[in-house]
Amino acid sequence: MVQVDVFWSFALGAGFAGAAARQIRRQDKDGGYQLLHDPYFTRNLIYLACLFAPSGIYLLWQFTGWETMYFWTGQVQTGLYHYERVLPAWLVVLFAITNVTQGILGYWWASAYIRQGKFFHAHLLWIVGYFCMFFILVHGWDGHGYVRFFTKDLAQWDAMFDPATKAVTHPFALWMALKWAVTAPVAWTLYAMGVIMLPLLFYWMSDWAKRGFELGEVDEERARATTGKDLVNTVLRVVFVHTLGAAIVFSILIHLVGFWIALVIFAALVYGVWLRPGGLLHGEIRRITLEKA
Repeated sequence: MVQVDVFWSFALGAGFAGAAARQIRRQDKDGGYQLLHDPYFTRNLIYLACLFAPSGIYLLWQFTGWETMYFWTGQVQTGLYHYERVLPAWLVVLFAITNVTQGILGYWWASAYIRQGKFFHAHLLWIVGYFCMFFILVHGWDGHGYVRFFTKDLAQWDAMFDPATKAVTHPFALWMALKWAVTAPVAWTLYAMGVIMLPLLFYWMSDWAKRGFELGEVDEERARATTGKDLVNTVLRVVFVHTLGAAIVFSILIHLVGFWIALVIFAALVYGVWLRPGGLLHGEIRRITLEKA
């Protein structure tokens, strides 16, 4: 979706840099690191420009309402509250550009941490990017982001929307998400894109990390025992258990106690569970970096 892709592309760029962390360190030690001379940065650009950005543009063209969380429809819809807005051309251009530039920013920022030996901080960047992405999908700007995500078209969203109260009035049920996953054209489009994009993403990142282990500064025993599948499983667990789970928890807290109180509670929870020394994220990231104790 337009509102989340800037965070997603940032997370991809930072993730690519994290996967090539030891290669970046070696380049820096061997004569000074130069971003534009980094072959891994080049592959990051190729992925963003040739796969990620085109997939977003296709979704924006084909499913304009869903891709913009029903803020625009791509055409005038008479009689529906706030849907009478055509997607401006400049926004499409900006969307296409940021799908690449945010990935560049993520890679550059993570590589700066890596050159300082701060592997945890570098990996934390892509985790924060995914958290922001999931929070928008789960909560959105009004607490109904998940409803928009699992709505297959404008007609279904309009049926749930009350123009008089300017709110979603029909309760959301699990069967709606299951029906979306099975019948929605946008869902099947996402599956097809995943078949094309994910294998290359997983292969590059796991291969780079494994090759990086051979450069040293690593727990050699664990490096020999760690497979590419292990690395991918760790990343998926961080993304879909820790990061998505944190976004859901934050959204629930906002619904229960309001934004500011929820923010205080959530900040304390994030530090106590995930970010403190010895917290869950430290353990997960060490399974990727395999740094010596």
